Amino acid sequence: MSSERNRFLFRPAVIASVLLACVIAGCGNGNTQETYDVVIVNGRVMDPETNFDGVRNVGIKNGRIVTITEEQISGTETIDASGHVVTAGFIDTEQHGLDPWGVKVNLRDGVTTQMDFEVGVLNVAEWYAAKDGKMQANFGAVAGQEYARMRVHDGMELAGPDVSMPYTLLVHRPESVEDGVEGWSVTKSSFDQINQIHEILDEELRQGALGIGSLIGYAGKGIITYEMYTSQKLAGAYGRLTAVHHRFHPSAATPTENQMGAKELIANAMALNAPLEIHHDNDYGWWENQELLRLAREQGYNVWATYYPWIAGSGNYGASVVAPDTWEKLMGYKYEETIYDPQLDKYVTRDEFLKFAKEEPGRTLVAFSPPRKQWLPEWTKVPHFTVAGDGMPGLDVNAEFLGWDGAYEDYAGHPRIAGTHAVVLRIARENGVPLMHSLSQLSYWPAKHVGDTGLKALQERGRMQEGMVADIVVFDAENVTEHATYQTGSQGLPSTGIPYVLVNGTVVVKDSKVLKDVYPGQPLRFPVEENGRYEPISAESWKETNLIETKEGLGTDTMGN
Repeated sequence: MSSERNRFLFRPAVIASVLLACVIAGCGNGNTQETYDVVIVNGRVMDPETNFDGVRNVGIKNGRIVTITEEQISGTETIDASGHVVTAGFIDTEQHGLDPWGVKVNLRDGVTTQMDFEVGVLNVAEWYAAKDGKMQANFGAVAGQEYARMRVHDGMELAGPDVSMPYTLLVHRPESVEDGVEGWSVTKSSFDQINQIHEILDEELRQGALGIGSLIGYAGKGIITYEMYTSQKLAGAYGRLTAVHHRFHPSAATPTENQMGAKELIANAMALNAPLEIHHDNDYGWWENQELLRLAREQGYNVWATYYPWIAGSGNYGASVVAPDTWEKLMGYKYEETIYDPQLDKYVTRDEFLKFAKEEPGRTLVAFSPPRKQWLPEWTKVPHFTVAGDGMPGLDVNAEFLGWDGAYEDYAGHPRIAGTHAVVLRIARENGVPLMHSLSQLSYWPAKHVGDTGLKALQERGRMQEGMVADIVVFDAENVTEHATYQTGSQGLPSTGIPYVLVNGTVVVKDSKVLKDVYPGQPLRFPVEENGRYEPISAESWKETNLIETKEGLGTDTMGN
């Protein structure tokens, strides 16, 4: 048989094989033959990283965005996003309410990744293990400097998976002051104690903590500059961030201006080339801090800050920032005009404040800062100024956990737990801020900065692109708004205009309702390392690095140790 005849006889078989392969692969038809797990159709797809903005259909399979196309596609579940924006889920790096109710109300606000980068946790491995398979949103945390100092300066054991918020306020801080001295906050560390503190933090980093969280703003008397510098150095040794509530925040009085605390951190970060996130830079001097951070970024440093869009902050009565020496003398505020108690639903008198500070130092308060009202619209316009709600845990008026089924009306605390991200979208809309810029503040820039520390999980989130993890929010850009206010009964009301939220490709908010017993949230954590990286400090090691050697040697100990 000739070769020509062979080609003729075998051609039908070849054609059949090619056709079969095309059917399987979806050749020539935009993969329209593939059935996806979820499809989102007719939505305005927006991606800040690529600046893409167009009406498309999105196909999701196995937790990832597989296609973004103009072609018709089908899936097991279909979401019609007509008239809505489809974009990457919001990422919040300062969420203290990682309890079921707190996670739930934040999902209603579009937040698919919820992390605590300020207070942080201790016993990282146990903390992650306790939440594995039980979270509706992605989660993660830094190692808490405060807890390490409690172990060293207050002699507290701090065992188990619950060394985190809200136990910080309800249990750990009250226990730390039982002997009359809040050691973690006011006691200065010797070199030996700095080493002890950093060895604790080093173990947390070795176990995969996302960085180090510092509350130096609450411990300005205790944390000396060298301890803060070496904490940033330790996190930087892993390439990870230090996230800080900075010294002097929110003071406007010279020489303890808010900016001085920020400059301490920025100088360290630039000298060490170590990532830095400054928390809630939404008080006096924020404009100067933002300029410094921008200039540092332009030189290649991974430094940025967060804000929340509220004219009041929140904390506890025992915090030094609201003590009379700071709140009255430095800030010039009156308690009866600025300190609101959500449990009492009223402003407190000076005497009431002092009573709670002594008897219930962990009790929650809301602190109003009048100048914020004029600054707030400006924050929505600053590049790389990322949104972090600083949401407090889901507690009721009796400081009891609400639980997943708890009524939104029963929450007692700052409304930033419920409405932060919708507030940003509303204020930006009212002030003509481009939506793409707002989405960068809400999702892309936090993903970019934290991802640049080496965290792969955020290198593939915060982006609405094929191949990325399908953390997605669907919202009505013209009508999305918050409903949470400072008044009792409305402090935990959820946002509206966000009908669908997907986490890792799974629908968790459907028709503006959070689905119960759906837990697609994944842990965001670095791999566990075999060995730690901390190099203990000493006067001798400092001299060897920083002094020249003379005939007399390196000299005597002039460093106070």
